[in-house]
Amino acid sequence: MRIRFGYVANALALWNASPSKALTFKTYSNLPKEKRIEKLMEVTSKNLEHTMRILYYNAAHEIKLYRFSSSLVPLATHPEVMWDFVTPFKEKWEELGELINRFEIRPSFHPNQFTLFTSSRDEITQNAIRDMEFHYKMLEAMRIEKKGIINIHIGGAYGDKDASINRFHQNLKKLPQEIRAQMTLENDYKTYTILETLKVSEKEKIPMILDYHHHQANQGGLDLALYLKRIFQTWEKSGQVPKVHISSPKSENAYRSHADFVSLEFVLPFLKIAKDLNQDFDVMVEAKQKDLAMLQLVGEITSLRGVKRLTTSTVEW
Repeated sequence: MRIRFGYVANALALWNASPSKALTFKTYSNLPKEKRIEKLMEVTSKNLEHTMRILYYNAAHEIKLYRFSSSLVPLATHPEVMWDFVTPFKEKWEELGELINRFEIRPSFHPNQFTLFTSSRDEITQNAIRDMEFHYKMLEAMRIEKKGIINIHIGGAYGDKDASINRFHQNLKKLPQEIRAQMTLENDYKTYTILETLKVSEKEKIPMILDYHHHQANQGGLDLALYLKRIFQTWEKSGQVPKVHISSPKSENAYRSHADFVSLEFVLPFLKIAKDLNQDFDVMVEAKQKDLAMLQLVGEITSLRGVKRLTTSTVEW
């Protein structure tokens, strides 16, 4: 069983490399009109340059998984802005995609929690579609739209899970097919359990990402060992190995919050369940210390009996 590890957005080992520099709508609005597009382009250019540095860092450290920041482009979906962020940076976008292909990195996006398809309000669904289109457009700009995934949660329950799930199925039909083809679904920490998410994934034929920390916070009386094989099977038609999210609680009182690093003791039960399946999979580390947490976790896992480290971020068990 081979496991590859990656991290989210920002490489903390690099100095001043945040790919998520922001521009609020208030700041944008207070600028003279002739300066607004200039500021949008300045922030976006810096985010893309930092992302490029991060991809080279990933290549140097043999890191094969990377989640792009969803904040690469400020105000991209704001109804009063919605500017052309592709054309001015065409070469930069394409260079990012070329690096993804050259270094064989598995790319992904994870829109925020407000990108949901369970609401009865049409404007919420339209905002979700707009956000998914924005993420897909970035993949297209990099020419990796068939390689990158866009991961979301099912959404809210609004007091009636069955009705909300039915709305999810109906609202998802409004999403362009090419975007749906790149979607994944993830269980969440308080509403939809692994089984509820799995059933939706199987019905929609969308791969499911297991979030182990979320499962521990929202088990619903379910034994993960009984469902992990089915979760992994949702990836079969995608041509990609299954993907899992890993983090550990910040504290008992802040159980749902991510800690700076990942506790091996916390995630070891999952790794042992996965070992019994003997199937390759990828792990996205969702810790506050980003790449530093990922590298520390890989080092600790390597100390387990029977685990062999193949590269900086890949182990075999």
